[in-house]
Amino acid sequence: MPDRLLSEPVDAELQPGAHNAIHTCLRLQPTERITIITDEASREIAASLEREVIANGSEYSLFVLERYATRPLTGMPPVILDDLAKSQVSIFAAITQTGELGSRIQMTAVVNAHKIRHGHMVNINKQIMLEGMRADFLAVDALSQRLVERARKAERVTCRTAHGTDFEADLSPYLRWVKTSGIISPEKWGNLPGGEIFTSPFNTNGTFVVDGVVGDYLCQKYGDIQATPLTIEVQDNRIRDLRCDNTELLEEFRAYTSTDENSNRVGEFAIGTNTACTHVIGHILQDEKIPGVHIAFGHPYAEHTGQTWLSKTHIDCVGREFDIWFDGEKVMEGGRFLV
Repeated sequence: MPDRLLSEPVDAELQPGAHNAIHTCLRLQPTERITIITDEASREIAASLEREVIANGSEYSLFVLERYATRPLTGMPPVILDDLAKSQVSIFAAITQTGELGSRIQMTAVVNAHKIRHGHMVNINKQIMLEGMRADFLAVDALSQRLVERARKAERVTCRTAHGTDFEADLSPYLRWVKTSGIISPEKWGNLPGGEIFTSPFNTNGTFVVDGVVGDYLCQKYGDIQATPLTIEVQDNRIRDLRCDNTELLEEFRAYTSTDENSNRVGEFAIGTNTACTHVIGHILQDEKIPGVHIAFGHPYAEHTGQTWLSKTHIDCVGREFDIWFDGEKVMEGGRFLV
């Protein structure tokens, strides 16, 4: 029997973001079914989403992960995957734990197979609900569309920062740019809050200074790393050298990007487009949407980008205050769009 959180106390300030998620981003219809997957740490946020679903009149199932499996998950519980396959819309709103990426990949495989409109709210918290989730997603979508149209014509993207980033991505017409602006379609599930365009680059070279955040479970542990940035030297799309004054972070990042043969390979090159995200808060879910560049090592979302290789890891790396050029045409200066 799926769970219910109707008796859960909910801060009224969460409802605008929850309303945005259900009605603007996922466009849930009264005739549609939705599956909400959450955990004990995210119960209040899940309860705010549940209230919007009930007000909409839609059929739904809600699952609190700890009631179905021991954390960290070794796989997504089959009862949840079976329920998910019956829905047209879904949300994952939970806190990640070490080693759980595989279970989320199982979940998104069902999402992709059934073309479910899926909102991925990994590590969601109250601050994100009050900031990034209150964006005008129709405006973010319009900006993202203008930017992705230019990106699809470019052969090279160059990005630099005053903090030491000097990085180039060579693009291929056979590797697609994807828009995930927060307006979610059956063709591509998206993170919420949304606001980015991304591709898998043909090749990358240069220096990328991570003075924002790193992703996956390392983000929860280290948060904003501006005081001890991670400098990554990339040659022919793979990590050549790593430097960081925080030796513990350095070694954990090195271990993560050594997991499989493609864990140290640049799988994603992305530009954030959510203009409601104005500052680093130490959470990858929102920080990767800040206007600027982030790259990720590992899994290249091959099913969407058309990339020809895979990895079982994926770790995002976010910097600050970028200048960006598409084939020499400047589209961002100091973190502000010029398009």
